[in-house]
Amino acid sequence: MRAARLIKMVLLLQSRPAMTGAELARELEVSERTVTRDAQALSEAGVPVYAERGRAGGYRLVGGYRTGLTGLARSEAEALFLSGVPGALREMGLEDAASAARLKVSAALLPSLRDAPKAAAQRFHLDAPAWFREPETPGALAALAEAVWDDRCVRARYRRGEAEAERELEPYGLVLKAGVWYLCARVAGTFRTYRIDRFVGVEGLKDRFIRDEDFDLPGFWGEQAERFARSILRAEVVVRLSQAGLRALAHAVDPVAARGALATAGEPDARGWVTLTLRVESEDVAHSQLTGLGAEAEVVSPESLRRRFAEDAGRLAELYRRA
Repeated sequence: MRAARLIKMVLLLQSRPAMTGAELARELEVSERTVTRDAQALSEAGVPVYAERGRAGGYRLVGGYRTGLTGLARSEAEALFLSGVPGALREMGLEDAASAARLKVSAALLPSLRDAPKAAAQRFHLDAPAWFREPETPGALAALAEAVWDDRCVRARYRRGEAEAERELEPYGLVLKAGVWYLCARVAGTFRTYRIDRFVGVEGLKDRFIRDEDFDLPGFWGEQAERFARSILRAEVVVRLSQAGLRALAHAVDPVAARGALATAGEPDARGWVTLTLRVESEDVAHSQLTGLGAEAEVVSPESLRRRFAEDAGRLAELYRRA
């Protein structure tokens, strides 16, 4: 533990002209007293760490000292490619590896380029979770991430409705979708997708699996997401939309449903309104979604849904008459 901290301290000082004791303590997550002891240990080991006392003092390396410890370990190199998603790295337990990788890259850069990582971080940031929800890190995520990196089989228990099931899985990849983590795994020769927050236990096994090199995680996830979106669209609604309603449709209903409906829409009538068939999850969901289009949409069928909108319109008219 201390050896890793000493290496990190050298890399920090190599990537910057100088650092105060407080800055080093914050970066290394130790006390300033520990920073002082570590600097003394480095000096005794032959690393030319120079300490300047006083309010403007701090620590720096003397004489342009360069360490040869900038080669990336495999885990650091892999984590570096994920460094644009810091929250995801933290949840998967890879934050330390990514931090070490960034330090080594910074130390290897020319002095004129050492502000590049900070400049990029101040200009681009990824915030993956959806609005109005507090993301929770699934308890099984770190263990599954380790198994994914290591191509190691796991025995997992997960909730299926009110019951629990147990399977031996070959964990191929992790997907973060709108703040929810999913595992893409092969079980009994078939690739499947699992919500990680439904796992109640994960045990890493000794056996490693041989990865199918033809497996394409982004492609597999795209197909699964499209198939899932279509599978829940079990009902149909015929609706007339104004031109404004057509433009707003993709924001009101599922994008897959909107694309399918617009692809088969008829020609506009004399008023510019278009009749189309929209696949929806249920009549209740359709009522909630199409309400957002207001007077830019008219439900033609089913009759039961049309009556609900007529009743809504009557109540709204009465409400505003009283007002």
